[in-house]
Amino acid sequence: MGRALRHALAIAGKDLRMELRTRTSLLSAAVFAALVLMVFNFARDPTAVATVDLAPSILWVTVTFASVVAMNRAFTVERENGAFDGLLLAPVSRESLYLGKYLANLAFVLIVEAITLPLFVLFFNLDLGGALPGLLLTLLLATIGFVAVGTVFSAMVAKTRFAELMLPILLLPFMVPPLIFAVKTTVPLFAGRPLSDVLPGLRFLALYDVAFVTLSVLLFSAVVDE
Repeated sequence: MGRALRHALAIAGKDLRMELRTRTSLLSAAVFAALVLMVFNFARDPTAVATVDLAPSILWVTVTFASVVAMNRAFTVERENGAFDGLLLAPVSRESLYLGKYLANLAFVLIVEAITLPLFVLFFNLDLGGALPGLLLTLLLATIGFVAVGTVFSAMVAKTRFAELMLPILLLPFMVPPLIFAVKTTVPLFAGRPLSDVLPGLRFLALYDVAFVTLSVLLFSAVVDE
């Protein structure tokens, strides 16, 4: 178990170091999120609908598409020069390989969300106040689940010609359930209701995480060996 974890951390560290050198994917996702928020900010009519009513949907639409942009880089390097086959031939278990890629993707998406949230507050002039702890927990639980699925699909489309196009098509249907509950959880939080009122939504997100992280680990080996 300790050896598998060390391998996973080594793979995740390799991906993080490569991204920190180039910053290509992080900058692309951050710029994309800023542009989406800017478009929503200038497109809305504040006299027609209150900002607090639109804010949850806008936040999650931005997070969703910025996250897909960030996850597109998961196996980008390995697609070049047959490095993906070399990675599979390495003396590392498939579970360690998946966990390493998953941890790297999770870190990337959380960084993008950490950039997006302050921009969201700035553009829409919101005072999160007491909603911030619940919102951060909702973001974390939702992200853990859909990044797990996204990592599997990233590996599945790694050798395809249109990987950047295929990943959103495959991933978005699996993101719908957690996003629905994430929005339903965010709405009462923005309305100032206590965290206890949104516990059912948080429980669903936690169950989704457990189910899909487990399934992703079990299916990853079959996906990459095909």
